[in-house]
Amino acid sequence: MGKTVRAHANIALIKYWGKKDERLRLPLMSSLSMTLDRFYTDTKITESDLNHFYLNGIEQIGQSSQRVFTYLKFLQDKFGVSGNLAVRSTNHVPTAAGLASSSSAFAALAGAFCSHYGFEIEPKELSRLARMGSGSACRSVFGGFVLWQKGEDDSSSYAYALNEKPEMDLQLLAIELNPKPKKLSSTEGMKQATSSPFFKPWLQRNQTELDQMITAIQNNDFTALGQLAELNANEMHAINLTAQPGFTYFEPQTIAAINLVRHLRETGIECYYTIDAGPNVKVITRLKNVKEITNQFVSQFDNVKIVNASFGPGLSYLD
Repeated sequence: MGKTVRAHANIALIKYWGKKDERLRLPLMSSLSMTLDRFYTDTKITESDLNHFYLNGIEQIGQSSQRVFTYLKFLQDKFGVSGNLAVRSTNHVPTAAGLASSSSAFAALAGAFCSHYGFEIEPKELSRLARMGSGSACRSVFGGFVLWQKGEDDSSSYAYALNEKPEMDLQLLAIELNPKPKKLSSTEGMKQATSSPFFKPWLQRNQTELDQMITAIQNNDFTALGQLAELNANEMHAINLTAQPGFTYFEPQTIAAINLVRHLRETGIECYYTIDAGPNVKVITRLKNVKEITNQFVSQFDNVKIVNASFGPGLSYLD
């Protein structure tokens, strides 16, 4: 009997935005992330008469179910196994809202598949398997700070833990401005983004920014980390705006949240923002500033949901 596998979502501080090979989900750039304790997916796989996918207790049909079983069929073919499966997932991350739900979902799914069939897989290999479901999922196999090296092919593109138990005082406030699924998927956004005249220059900066972020982590330099994470996010969204045709995930509240972060910084409360493919903003700060920043957002935004996260672990097996 396979175990329930828990995988935590991650947020990229140095972004992955663009694929070299869509089938293998090979990225055009390396990325670096922070695994989050408060956002996670629990998944268990059992044998079944027919394929069934249950998300938060509700059976799914259509595209989401198809994506799950296309991936599982790929894994079955790869390992030479077969059979119908029942997949039961509980997702503690808003889906498709720019909060990296697919990272925890497919890392948990890869782990649950291996657990169900009794395969003992090294973390590096499991990272590669998770990548085939969703690129960012390869980073959720590990905890703390994680680096996904882009590699040149399937065997060399995987993530590894840069620092599984960081000592840095780093908190991430997930500001949920809009929980609804985004209109433009990350996959489609990445395709369009490569048409920007600034995409190649950004790509050429990737290794430099990655090295700078690694140095900030090694030096326990919160300021350098925050500044670079904010710059990298702005670069990604500038690419989107200057694509042909241009597009954005920002909504009016996104801009208002950015302005609030900048205002707080000007008043001496050190914080920075990062934004993925969606309208929601993540604020990077220290523990001492969490309460003040939270109060400011609650007072200025209606019905805003704020979750305070810190470093989360890698894959865990619950039963």
